[in-house]
Amino acid sequence: MTLAAASSDMPFVTLLVFIPIVGAVLIGLLVPSRRGDLAHVLGVGVSLLNLAIVIWLLVAFDADSAKFQFVERSSWIPELGIGYLMGVDGVSLFLLALTGFLFPLMLLGSYHIRRRLKHFTVLVLFLEGVQMGVFGATDLFLFFIFWELTLVPVYFLIGYWGGPDRIRAAVKFFIFTALGSAFLLAAIVATGFLADGPVSFNINEIIKTDFPLWTQRILFWGFTIGFLFKVPVVPFHSWLPDAHTEAPTAGSADLAGVLLKIGVFGLIRFSIPLFPRAAVEAVPILIALGVVGIVYAALVAMRQDDAKRLIAYTSISHMGFVVMGLFALTTTGVQGSIFQMLAHGLTTAGLFFLVGFFYDRRHSHEIAAFGGGVRTVMPVYAGVFLFMAFASAGLPGLTNFVGEALTLFGTFVGHRWFAIVAATGVILAGIYMLWLYQRLFNGELTVEENRGLKDLNARELAVIVPIAVLVLALGIYPKWVLERIEPSVDRIVTEVERKTEGTDQEYVQPEQTSPGGIEVETAPAPSEAEHDEAEDEALSGTGGEVSP
Repeated sequence: MTLAAASSDMPFVTLLVFIPIVGAVLIGLLVPSRRGDLAHVLGVGVSLLNLAIVIWLLVAFDADSAKFQFVERSSWIPELGIGYLMGVDGVSLFLLALTGFLFPLMLLGSYHIRRRLKHFTVLVLFLEGVQMGVFGATDLFLFFIFWELTLVPVYFLIGYWGGPDRIRAAVKFFIFTALGSAFLLAAIVATGFLADGPVSFNINEIIKTDFPLWTQRILFWGFTIGFLFKVPVVPFHSWLPDAHTEAPTAGSADLAGVLLKIGVFGLIRFSIPLFPRAAVEAVPILIALGVVGIVYAALVAMRQDDAKRLIAYTSISHMGFVVMGLFALTTTGVQGSIFQMLAHGLTTAGLFFLVGFFYDRRHSHEIAAFGGGVRTVMPVYAGVFLFMAFASAGLPGLTNFVGEALTLFGTFVGHRWFAIVAATGVILAGIYMLWLYQRLFNGELTVEENRGLKDLNARELAVIVPIAVLVLALGIYPKWVLERIEPSVDRIVTEVERKTEGTDQEYVQPEQTSPGGIEVETAPAPSEAEHDEAEDEALSGTGGEVSP
């Protein structure tokens, strides 16, 4: 018996959602506003409790299963076919883990905040809970509720605790993401009502419907446009550099580490499995958007004079690899896409934390404020920054190298020229990250105010060292992650092949999807009887019914 089956009576995903939300409510009601320090300590404790549950999920997860595990199912609004449905598979497992890992660090790294610290802590905890809900929901309407709830705390984190131009950045963020949500809501409602059988928003039921091609096209693009605003890809990206530049350090870490992943998660969970024929048709367009984002954002990053804005553009470039690998629709490409989300979340959040540490000392993240030569007064800071810069640039042995290599290999077998153009993004990443490091740390110390700067303290090391350790560990041994992702990815790709077979949009995965031209053995598409039996098993998962 697996640990997942043995712990089937415990609603782990619900706990991940509601422990931080309940913690936020209790802190908001019981802790006086003047005791912001107490609220902050309690907030870190609550987020660490969630991290402990995430670690248990990682240990208990059955790596050989493609089914949803830790399943929770309860009737909610039966008249509209809306249920409280939760579950974890290989796609969502590490996004939940990334969320649980980063939020204690976000709170710990926000020790410098003094203005309304209690309210800040409450918002961060609430944000953690609803983002856990996004990754755990298997009901479309429940997913959308959590999706929308993420907008509120991020808006206030930017608008109240952000930089000088925070109001404009917060409003721009809200308008762009709300516009994407409008497309998404319309598509979700239409999908629930057009699916075969009674009205339902359960993705395990909707996936059984073979929508007509034109219906698939309309619904696919409704979902996908909504998700592309959140990723974001060019040309839906312009809100992100402003949001990153003005957001507090915790806000930037969440934007890079978690929030952008919600858009790609939606593409994997809903757009591709529910509308496979439309997804196959859209492959050239979406791979092209990913490649354009890789190159364009890398070139723009090289022109930036603000360190946070530069890292924001690198974020867009790295997410281009994620989109490209996903729509390559090969097992290697999709695995690489998911791994790259994890790698990007760690490295880019780490870079934002490091820039934030300098901001706490000098109240500026302009490159000119560093003035070069900072390594002479902050040698530990300079060394850690160089490590994270190498990781972001894709140095072998670190996480980004694995993710980028897999997305490129997975794309190359079916879309060779796209992969070749995208590979230039790896070269450009090395250029802009090393040039950034040179401008920040090399040469003589020219800014007098920097001579008295203190190096990283114990609290800051407690934030950045765990990220650096994971970046190295997963770069050296990615197998532990990849083998847990693979069964769910195989399920998705096989479903696309099965549902497009015999149509004008027929998709067959290329035989060679691994580096070096090694043939990858893929399981044959199941027969109809085997498929129906597998779906019935997937609906029950390994966790059984659990009321929240």
